[in-house]
Amino acid sequence: MILAATHTPAAPAVVQSVDWLAIAPPTIAAVVGLLILVADLFVPERNKPLLGYAAIAGLAAAVLSLAPLRAGDRSTFCLTTAPDACSYTADHFTLVIQFLVLGGALLTALLSVHETKDRLPAGEYWFLLLSSAAGAALLPASRDLATLVVALEVASLPAFALVGMVRGDRMSSEAALKFFLSSVTATAVTLLGVSFVYASTGTLHLTQVATRLDTVPGQLETLAQAGVALTLVGFAFKTAAVPFHFWVPDTYVGAPVPVAAYLSVIGKAVGFTGLILVTVVAFPAYADVWGPAMAVFAALTMTVGNVAAVRQSATRARSAVRLLAWSSVAQAGYILVPIAAAAYSSDDQIGSTVAYALMYAVINLGAFAVVALVARTKPLNRIEDYRGLYATRPVTALLMGFFLLCLAGLPPGIIGLFAKVTVFSAAVDAGLGWLAVVMGLNVVIALYYYLQWTALLFRAPQEAPEAAAEGAAPERHRAPVLVTAAIVITGAAGILLSGWPQLALRFAASSLF
Repeated sequence: MILAATHTPAAPAVVQSVDWLAIAPPTIAAVVGLLILVADLFVPERNKPLLGYAAIAGLAAAVLSLAPLRAGDRSTFCLTTAPDACSYTADHFTLVIQFLVLGGALLTALLSVHETKDRLPAGEYWFLLLSSAAGAALLPASRDLATLVVALEVASLPAFALVGMVRGDRMSSEAALKFFLSSVTATAVTLLGVSFVYASTGTLHLTQVATRLDTVPGQLETLAQAGVALTLVGFAFKTAAVPFHFWVPDTYVGAPVPVAAYLSVIGKAVGFTGLILVTVVAFPAYADVWGPAMAVFAALTMTVGNVAAVRQSATRARSAVRLLAWSSVAQAGYILVPIAAAAYSSDDQIGSTVAYALMYAVINLGAFAVVALVARTKPLNRIEDYRGLYATRPVTALLMGFFLLCLAGLPPGIIGLFAKVTVFSAAVDAGLGWLAVVMGLNVVIALYYYLQWTALLFRAPQEAPEAAAEGAAPERHRAPVLVTAAIVITGAAGILLSGWPQLALRFAASSLF
């Protein structure tokens, strides 16, 4: 008996290739974090500072790994049936945001080395910081809703623990609990929104979601709209957009100063990056839903943040961090303006958000670095404690004044001025004249507290009665080397951007996707 040979078509390949170079930045941060956690079990107590230097080296390596990717043309974890639908894309938008978050984490590490020597457990701290940085670096590269949510949680969960790591500090524990509960609620709402979007479109990949939302059946349209609205909640929470901002002041005040600096910059980057990806990339068909919402969020956020910052008392304990916390809420409002404008004009408007975020990251980290330095000698960290800082630390006072003027948008902080003008122009070009007027009024309000703090730096210091009677010179303390390095790096970067603003503002005039 002769058996006829039968030929069946080959099944499509289901194995996805992995581009290890493309995923190197978040991978390096995650691997170094795991190595530090294991090494902490064997490193003697006297050598614990070495773990901090290893974390700094790991973050520096992660930043350097961005250089081979500068062409912005790599993708990986793509569908075999649809090669254009990928879960990880290293385009120019991804690279800029990864540079921001990994560079910000590196500066946070410089501020943290002395904190881990004094009152924080070194191994756990560095593992959590690097894990959060890895999640924050993964998020801008995520191109499906599942990966976006996972990256958001990887960036967030370690941050809860970082906030509550100060041993024996009730305020730190309360801040971590408030941050955790509110964030978990926002995440649950976001997951519900993602499930609605998936039920409406049958896919999680952002580009496919964008295509299928155009043809959603009429009976599913309400479900799709609800999914779009709910998905935005978690990212709006991370951005500290009003009314999801209530956790910010208490969390920043209760957290160690380096962690507050980290949340103010990297936390914001996670939020606005997620908002950009889900609105501009995934939900352009529902711009009429999220566009007005983003505009209202922006107006409320900048107004509430600035009004609350104006009301801060200079003599209240930890008022310096609290004012920067409210300032960061107001700055988040400015960051949201171009995202709202993208709904009314073109996707290129998001370049203004990226340019503003780069400026804000450098300047705000510099301001927190000065706060960390002052807090070492004046633990109450009141704004009043900065009176006469120029008499004891003239260079530090000059840089702090420069940082505050940049945040206010006044010369010599040219980069702050240009960034605000860019955001203002995005609103005007999109026909959001009312939002531009609200922004202009808020910039004027913010001048009050920024200039008040700046002037305080150069006033005559209040001397202790004993020192005044004896005619003693102001007391000087040696600044930690790494904290000083962070101040110098951010100051130099701010000055460079003010002299050559095109380094950041060029992103506002180009398409990053």
